[in-house]
Amino acid sequence: MRLSELKHAGRSPNLPLSIPLADAAGPAELQLLSLLRVLPGQRYVGAGVWRGRPVLAKLLVGGKAARHFKRELDGVRLLAAQGLTTPLLLADGLKDGEGGWLLFDFLEGAESLGDAWKQVEHLPVLADEQSAVLAEALGAIGQLHSKGLWQEDLHLDNLLRHGGQLYLIDGAGICAETAGKPLSLQKVLENLGVFFAQLPKSLEPFTEELLVYYLLGNGEHALPMEALQKQIDKVRRWRLKDFLIKVGRECTLFSVQRGAFGLRAIRREEEAAMLPVLEQADALLDQGHLYKTGGAASVGKVEVAGRTLVVKRYNIKGFAHWLKRFWRPSRAWHSWREGNRLAFLDIATPKPLALLEKRFLWLRSRAYLVTEYLPGPDIIERFAPYVESGEAPEAELQALDHLFAELIRERISHGDFKGHNLFWQQDRWALIDLDSMCQHGSVSSFAPAYARDRARFMRNWPESSALYHVIDQRLPKDISSTA
Repeated sequence: MRLSELKHAGRSPNLPLSIPLADAAGPAELQLLSLLRVLPGQRYVGAGVWRGRPVLAKLLVGGKAARHFKRELDGVRLLAAQGLTTPLLLADGLKDGEGGWLLFDFLEGAESLGDAWKQVEHLPVLADEQSAVLAEALGAIGQLHSKGLWQEDLHLDNLLRHGGQLYLIDGAGICAETAGKPLSLQKVLENLGVFFAQLPKSLEPFTEELLVYYLLGNGEHALPMEALQKQIDKVRRWRLKDFLIKVGRECTLFSVQRGAFGLRAIRREEEAAMLPVLEQADALLDQGHLYKTGGAASVGKVEVAGRTLVVKRYNIKGFAHWLKRFWRPSRAWHSWREGNRLAFLDIATPKPLALLEKRFLWLRSRAYLVTEYLPGPDIIERFAPYVESGEAPEAELQALDHLFAELIRERISHGDFKGHNLFWQQDRWALIDLDSMCQHGSVSSFAPAYARDRARFMRNWPESSALYHVIDQRLPKDISSTA
């Protein structure tokens, strides 16, 4: 296959591929054996063999190939020129009408710090194993900044452990202020904001403690915590906004098809499993265990290929109801978007897996949402033995405190906070039924919505009960100074 033909190969070209390339020694065939990352029609990154040697190949095609090639090559050269550890560039080239290529030494058995973090993220906050991963990352970032460079796309997957060393990768994101001289304080704060914004919120109280590892690599500046926190918050807001755009767009994370006769969105890794679920959603609901049927929605627990799921169908009750619904986004879409919002913010909710809106010439009708199933009890069942005594387990009360604190921090109102919409799952309270959920842009908008949520939540128990008084004393009433 010619390099230019990759532009039309889609997301999953048939492998292996033989692609003729050339370097100073003349033409040779790249045998592309696997793909690690794909941006269809633009970028293909994978492992292969070149002149009998394992390589990591970055193949750039399409109208932006020349620009992307130059950014990648410039970044790689900046890292090498400053003596920073990065995979050796073996060959590169750019050909008009074809595209560009960069072939790097393949680091066999390398592990990204992103993968290392996934192995320890379930541990208690800032456990030794977590500290070790973050210390490596911050030390490398400090060294990068001390050389006047920064990584625009700064995340743990762009740092590789191999042979006792930490390698910086992805030259396309490498930028220089003044190469060889430490970065200015403003650039340091901006780039560290990008890094810390991607860490769990639970680590936020330890930012200053973690910065010690950065200062070991770059002690040029005293780092004002208030200014750094502003940068972190700014990047977090941007990342959430960008992510919510992606939930309705074809991208690496989501498979999305939209047109005059339907909208379908599926988590990319779930596409093969969810397509048959969406195709037979009505039949699965008929065969499954129904929690709710008729009216505006039907909800059921279904079994598919040994896996338990929840399917929610949003019904059209009649012509008058259709007139109210066809012109605006479905409640399935709203729940899909808000479920992904909560997941992104690390607020517990069943993972949204797939969405389907049926349309006729863009006019919406029935819609379906598929999520993971939560087997745990809801809060009504879980706290039933303690209504009179009020002696609910402290861990579960603290988890409730934590959930409300998260919702207040993010200015999120649920809209229907009855106890059957709150499930105990893996030592956390998880929210379901997100049809009316809203993230507010201001305290003045959020405060009355929170008051309604709190009032509805408290009506789950008799006002005269001991449990009511225990919970009432714990949950914030005035949130004007905390939201």
